[in-house]
Amino acid sequence: MIAIRPSAAAAAALVVALTAAPHGQEIFRASADAVLLAVTVTDNRQHLVPGLEEKDFQVFENGSLQPITHFSRDREPIALSILLDTSASMTPRLRVAQEAAVGFVERLGPHDVAQVISFDDHANVAQPFTRDQAVLERAIRSTTANGSTSLYLAMYVALNDLRQIHGQTPDEIRRQAIVLLSDGEDTSSPIDYDQVLDQAKRSGVGVWAIGLTSKQDLSVHEYNGAQSDLRRISQTTGGRTFIVNDTSRLPEIYQQIADEFANQYVIAYTPTDKTHDGKWRTISVKVDRAETEARTKSGYFAPSDSR
Repeated sequence: MIAIRPSAAAAAALVVALTAAPHGQEIFRASADAVLLAVTVTDNRQHLVPGLEEKDFQVFENGSLQPITHFSRDREPIALSILLDTSASMTPRLRVAQEAAVGFVERLGPHDVAQVISFDDHANVAQPFTRDQAVLERAIRSTTANGSTSLYLAMYVALNDLRQIHGQTPDEIRRQAIVLLSDGEDTSSPIDYDQVLDQAKRSGVGVWAIGLTSKQDLSVHEYNGAQSDLRRISQTTGGRTFIVNDTSRLPEIYQQIADEFANQYVIAYTPTDKTHDGKWRTISVKVDRAETEARTKSGYFAPSDSR
């Protein structure tokens, strides 16, 4: 196990890894300016909507329609950081949380890679990136509960690790995501929420968050604040937040996340605005299907020519 202490966390510019598709799929080679989107489409009951085609989608950047240069509805490979809260407050719920996370690992695809990060006073890389599900499961089950909650530090470490990982073969990595579970607000990170949000916006990494909490655990102010922070970072990155008061629902929630990953649409476009000004550009995706919603990251920072 590698312990990442606060002094070891390093700031870095985060980038999306765009690589070739697995054997049998169309190969996507992106230009430096290409924007890659992982898009989840749901109906008004939050059910996934499969089977859509490229013609059903419109992508807008800063309100301007963009030409789609790549579209896939196949299950693309993904690199995942699985974050598990192991602070002392998780003691009575850790075993159930571990088994639910193990069930999630069992649903990973053969081309997916994942790492396990537990967090208490520090962020601990319990298992570096691997395809070996048995190794990931052992790492999850080996975690123990103790100390405070360095949630933001763990997210920062995960974002940095996802930036650094590169596939040894062209088919290893396309999408990138963080799936985290925590039972409360951050109490001990040397990094604040705004820093993590900024890094997430620059990374292209989607964040799926499970908030295992209740008003009995926190004050009403803390409870609402923790929910708001998780929802904001998920919405910004195209992920989703689940607030759960009953640990028995954890397997169901992890299953929903796994289903989303298996049914995402991958869309790429090259922006019509070629300006390298480093500014934030908003993204919206619309679907030509009644009572549906397309969820993806809310924007990105344009490249910058400044040194």
